[in-house]
Formats: sequence, structure tokens, C-alpha cells
Amino acid sequence: MTHTLLPVLIMMLIAVVVGVVMLALAWFVGGHARTASKQEPYESGVPSLDENRKRVNVRFYQIAMLFILFDIEAAFLYPWAVIYREASTGAQGMFLFGEMLVFIVLLAVGYVYVWKKKAFDF
Repeated sequence: MTHTLLPVLIMMLIAVVVGVVMLALAWFVGGHARTASKQEPYESGVPSLDENRKRVNVRFYQIAMLFILFDIEAAFLYPWAVIYREASTGAQGMFLFGEMLVFIVLLAVGYVYVWKKKAFDF
């Protein structure tokens, strides 16, 4: 058993060694001057013009979570379609179709629930 894991362990050891060597080289070669302008937070090279801890509306997070939820649910349709195309004949094909039909109905029920709760309205 251990002889099959030996290449994986060697690869992990090499990865750790390479990472440590890169960090050490960056530490020794790079400069360490700490100025006030280097300590300020920035995003995409643009200095911040406003305070960092502004209050954000909860609706933003709600819409973001709903987008992630429905986006991931839609991502499940692609692998299912590939498997369904390969096994579309016979009882297995009908089982896969019924399974996806239940999945889509549950997704639609969730969408209608969120719509009725007016989560999409601003």
C-alpha cells in the first residue's frame, strides 16, 4: 500500500520545498522598506477614497446568495445532460429524467418562494 503512495508523497515534498525556496528568495531579495503609503489598503492599484467599513444593505448579500444558489443549481444540469445523453434509452434513462424533473421542480418551488417573499425587489 505504501509503495503506491510514495510518488504522491515525493510530489508533496517537492511542492513544499519549492514553495519554501520561493518564499525565502523573495524575503532575501526583496526590499523591506515600510512606509505609510505601503501600509494603506488599496484595491486594483487605486488608493481608497472612502472608509473601508461602510454599511452595506442586507439585500445585497441576499441577492448574492440567491445568485450563487441558482448558479450552482444550473451548473448541475450540464453533467446530468452528458450522462443522460449516454444512457437515454431504457429504464435508466427514465430514472435519470425523473430525477432531474424532481430537481427542477424543487428549484422552481424555491424560486417561486423567493419571488413571493419579494427578495428580488429593491
